[in-house]
Amino acid sequence: MTHIGTDKANAAPKTRVSRNVIWLALVSFFTDISSEMTLTTLPLFLTDVLGVRTAIVGLIEGLAETTASLMKIFSGYISDRIGKRKWLTFVGYGLSAVSKPFLYFAASWEAVLGIRFADRLGKGIRTAPRDALIADSAGENNRGASFGLHRAGDTAGAFVGLALAAVIIYASQKFGLAMTRRTYQTLVLVGIIPAFIALLILGLLVKEVVGPGKKAEAVRLSLRGFSPRFKAFLAIVVLFTLGNSSDAFLLLRARNVGLSVFQISLMLVAFNLIYAVISAPAGALSDRVGRRRLIVAGWLVYGLIYLGFGLARAGWQIWALYAAYGIYYGAVEGTAKALVADIVPAEKRGTAYGVYNAAVGLSAFPASFIAGILWQGVGGWQGFGASAPFYFGAALALLAVALLVLWLPRTRADEV
Repeated sequence: MTHIGTDKANAAPKTRVSRNVIWLALVSFFTDISSEMTLTTLPLFLTDVLGVRTAIVGLIEGLAETTASLMKIFSGYISDRIGKRKWLTFVGYGLSAVSKPFLYFAASWEAVLGIRFADRLGKGIRTAPRDALIADSAGENNRGASFGLHRAGDTAGAFVGLALAAVIIYASQKFGLAMTRRTYQTLVLVGIIPAFIALLILGLLVKEVVGPGKKAEAVRLSLRGFSPRFKAFLAIVVLFTLGNSSDAFLLLRARNVGLSVFQISLMLVAFNLIYAVISAPAGALSDRVGRRRLIVAGWLVYGLIYLGFGLARAGWQIWALYAAYGIYYGAVEGTAKALVADIVPAEKRGTAYGVYNAAVGLSAFPASFIAGILWQGVGGWQGFGASAPFYFGAALALLAVALLVLWLPRTRADEV
């Protein structure tokens, strides 16, 4: 493979994934080991140890994601203006790594909210520049494969992190139904190590890439200049995301049907293994059959999965649905980001990824808050029960599929 340097945006053969993409996949691998150990289990810490209601869990997740979303817009735009991606990416990963150790001392949901705010601020700073760096490092014929490999690295880290978490949970509390403070503090202590390994890889091995034809002086923080296809895709993604509440509610649903903390951790390990295995082949498949077709299929699967979560009454059903959920994620996440690179100008990729990720994240706040209210109510109202958020999500997913088919203009890439 050809080395990617500052002045060689596409030096790697167009059919191969560049070294920069491989290093960035490793950065995400180690970061996700840390995040899955400390953040995926956080809803259980909030409900079991701190005793908060699901509406507060939704509020924390929603505010955290909103913070990240707003920052993504500006960090992506800044990376376009200065023509640099790496240093913003490093600052973002660094802030997240530094904030996680404070979870060890958290004693209230307000403290957790502050830590999650800092962590998501870091994610907001890094996401758009990193995605643009991946797109800049990829050739036109392997964008799907490049984003798929990155998602595979990210999710392989989640698999390893959750496997380690499962071992720690079992050693600490066996099959206890509730998370304990001691168990969660152990997860935090172990989880901070890979976060700093990721920073070393990013700082020492990832290279800055300046793509051809950059016109930084012409970049504006606006949707003006983007194609109608990109704007239509953004609108449809917002609708879909309004029904896509935080995965914290899937974990709480698993608890609702009687799975223990250890069983949930094993389920998440299986989910991420499937996700990691599917991501790279699905990304490469999108290079051949078109992104739009793969996203339509993935959203259809998602709608059926959420309907299943609403109907589920047994632990084995949750396991099966979560396995299918891994297929959905593997097929769609990297493909959607590759589609963004296909339909925006190279000099505006940072801004485009900032806007895209912000659209998803800003929609996540009402999505998670609505889910919490539908489930458990608010004030004196008791809500509709544990199935309601999933029926709502399934309905919006199917509506989004219809709009994607009928409204999103096609391009020649869709007819490959």
